[in-house]
Amino acid sequence: MRYHSIPVTSFQQNCSLLWCDQSNKAALIDPGGEATRLLEAVGQAGVTLEGILLTHGHLDHVGAASEISALTGNAITGPHIGDEPLLNALQQQAEMFGLPSTEPFTPDRWLKDGEVVNVGSEPLQVIHAPGHSPGHVVFYHEPSQTAFVGDVLFRGSIGRSDLPGGDQHALIQSIQSRLFPLGDDVTIVPGHGPRSTLGEERRSNPYVGA
Repeated sequence: MRYHSIPVTSFQQNCSLLWCDQSNKAALIDPGGEATRLLEAVGQAGVTLEGILLTHGHLDHVGAASEISALTGNAITGPHIGDEPLLNALQQQAEMFGLPSTEPFTPDRWLKDGEVVNVGSEPLQVIHAPGHSPGHVVFYHEPSQTAFVGDVLFRGSIGRSDLPGGDQHALIQSIQSRLFPLGDDVTIVPGHGPRSTLGEERRSNPYVGA
């Protein structure tokens, strides 16, 4: 599996384009905006987009999902149904954060903890990790020890829990009981900012570290 992150919108949200080397089939994780730019990146990579994956329902992570789905015919997968209220309130989110308005939508498939989503022949394990939002999921690629963690965990920080549906206790529990057990060598690709490893965050993150 290969991937690279493309920061989009004024929030500099990391949309990740990942693809299977064997099949050249690809997916976009959290296309938060700038649909044309993201589709240009798909073309430049020379891969075939086959899906859109969402970690959670905040507008800066889903803002271009419907447009890309309509333009390409690809299904939207995720997040967990716990984020249905957020996806139904996208227009209110746009007003709150000053982002372009997006019509509410329902994903083609809600995800559950323990399911597997395939990108080509590459498996992504679905980990339900509530706290930043009720239906937040993490996509974990065990063969490369890479976790696309959305807004659960950042380098030196954690996601906000003061937005509708947020729960700080649940967020910390998700990190400590769902993510850290994956192992110190796992690379995390967060929704904002640079990559890190679970080991580095376990040792030094002031919010959840040792």
